[in-house]
Amino acid sequence: MLKTLGAAIGAALLLGAATTGHAAGVISGAGATFPAPVYAKWADLYKAQTGTNLNYQAIGSGGGIKQINASTVDFGATDKPLKPDDLATAGLTMFPTVIGGVVPVMNLPGIKAGQLQMTGANLADIYRGAIKKWNDPILAKANPGVTLPNLPITVVHRADGSGTTFLFTTYLSMKAAHWASEVGANDAVQWPVGVGGKGNDGVAAQVKQTPGAIGYVEYAYAKQNAMTYALMQNKSGKFVTPDAKNFAAAAANAKWASAPGFYLLLLDQPGADAWPITGATFILVHTKQTDAAKGKEVLSFFDWSYKNGDAAAAQLDYVALPPAVKDLIRKSWSKIVGPDGKPVYR
Repeated sequence: MLKTLGAAIGAALLLGAATTGHAAGVISGAGATFPAPVYAKWADLYKAQTGTNLNYQAIGSGGGIKQINASTVDFGATDKPLKPDDLATAGLTMFPTVIGGVVPVMNLPGIKAGQLQMTGANLADIYRGAIKKWNDPILAKANPGVTLPNLPITVVHRADGSGTTFLFTTYLSMKAAHWASEVGANDAVQWPVGVGGKGNDGVAAQVKQTPGAIGYVEYAYAKQNAMTYALMQNKSGKFVTPDAKNFAAAAANAKWASAPGFYLLLLDQPGADAWPITGATFILVHTKQTDAAKGKEVLSFFDWSYKNGDAAAAQLDYVALPPAVKDLIRKSWSKIVGPDGKPVYR
């Protein structure tokens, strides 16, 4: 299934790759692997209806930010939102597309998906190397009645600059003072232990081939590859399942209208069902477009996806944005202008 998912994403996202990113009927983008499955599906549907190709390189949020800053793509994609001052300095506009969840996944013989319970503090101790074996008394205490294997833990993390890593390490920093002071939160950190994988698919592959491994991926990768995942303790103290309903619960109180530049984190939100490592994923475009027609093509794709892509997003366990938020985003596009100073999308 992992190879199938990767092939499907690659086929959909590289549509039109033989053409340049600035040819008519081709939109080019690069960045986050977190939303790659849903962008692949939207690309298929959009091409079937409009004939326009999406050439998207799922290279990680760090790469997406670099490429849009270098103007080598029409849009960048990131799960690490940029703060308003950084957007202004770079001349960029940012808006969210969908919401998803980051999920701890593991390769544990005899343990089924959802059988293992994990707290944020336990997860931080695993990732800083303080908990080294699966049958450690700390994990055993959190999992009464579960026979944990006597296996060493192999930590798997992202090797590339990653918005998924930003969400994951920010959450660990919120739950564990040791992590916050020793490692911190960013899209790339100095990992105390472990091995790296490129992209969500690379982390998933490393976990699947390594007994005793633990990693973190966007939920679509865990679900479509039937990976073992952990229940996470949320802010209300409940151990909850990663699914679209619980991602939506985490996003229920999101105040997008009062978030400058749409900068908003959805981590460790209140609510009995809220999944604690929830986040939006974002698009970056230049506020001043050198090619108004190309800018319009990009916004047309995302407007079409907002109108027609919710069902496809739900099938992959992403959460669509509420209609009122989509309207806010469309209004924000008025500041994206062409060389004549007029909005490129009206």
